[in-house]
Amino acid sequence: MSAQDKTLDQYQQFMKINAAAHLFRSARELGVLGALREGQQTLEQLCEKLKLASQPTKLVLDALVASSIIEQYQEDYALSRVAHLLCQYDEDLGDATWNRLGDHLQRAEESEVDDQAFLNSLAATQWVHTPAAMQAAEMLDLGDEQGLGAPRILDLGCGSAVWSAAMAHRDQQSTITAVDHAAALKAAQSTADSIGLGERFQTVEADPVDFEVGEAEFDLVLIAQRLSCLGTEEAQRLLAKAFQSLSGGGKLVVIDLFRGPARPDMSECVEALRLELGTRHGGMRTLEKIEAELVESGFESVQVTFLPDSRVNMGMAVANRPSERA
Repeated sequence: MSAQDKTLDQYQQFMKINAAAHLFRSARELGVLGALREGQQTLEQLCEKLKLASQPTKLVLDALVASSIIEQYQEDYALSRVAHLLCQYDEDLGDATWNRLGDHLQRAEESEVDDQAFLNSLAATQWVHTPAAMQAAEMLDLGDEQGLGAPRILDLGCGSAVWSAAMAHRDQQSTITAVDHAAALKAAQSTADSIGLGERFQTVEADPVDFEVGEAEFDLVLIAQRLSCLGTEEAQRLLAKAFQSLSGGGKLVVIDLFRGPARPDMSECVEALRLELGTRHGGMRTLEKIEAELVESGFESVQVTFLPDSRVNMGMAVANRPSERA
């Protein structure tokens, strides 16, 4: 393919992406998606219910079928499975966040950032990382004979507990203590119930950074998608909590967005900007920075890798609290 052909393909791709986004917004704002969320509708039923013109509505529906937002069954239209998954935090395709970008670049709204709203949105949409969570549990050898047997897991800032639940699912003897705010814990309990963790899953309502933790109570501490939301001081406090709570030789697992060694791709750039817009002091760490932070917090044997099954370049840093020496 020539350079000119590649440029033309990119141009057409940009135009199609923009058009698809506008189609989705129009369908949402006019009530088409809401009507289909209630049940299947024909073109005539949609037009009558929403007071829409038939011919252009048919063209929009055709385009939404082509983009997999809706599905067609003979004369009926239905919301697709993926569109049904959209919740209050992403049903606008992130417009509530991205519409603030211009003002943020001009430093016009820095004080209005609500970290908790960002954390709530992470918890509500964390299910998309389920394949990566299963992969992380496998990479940690949980449930294997040579792995960490029946670990007592502390999930600091659990969100919807997708990451720790995957670990408990793989190791049937493990237990989880999940710490977070009330909204996240509701989602976390739902995750635990969906895979039958029962009494193996316990929750504590508290800010993970301020959580009062005992000494050497756990074998594995998980901090997933939380450090990147914190500034340096809060991150140090959270890592200190993790260190204190681990038994000698215990394992810390940090799963988060990390800067890769190569030029950032679009996914990495988008996630870095989301952190910039959604948090007051958060940001994406480099591999070198997370390793240095863990060493400074007293951990040893630090290893960092990316999770191939992650759709947003999620990485995993694993470190140990030094074993007690006689």
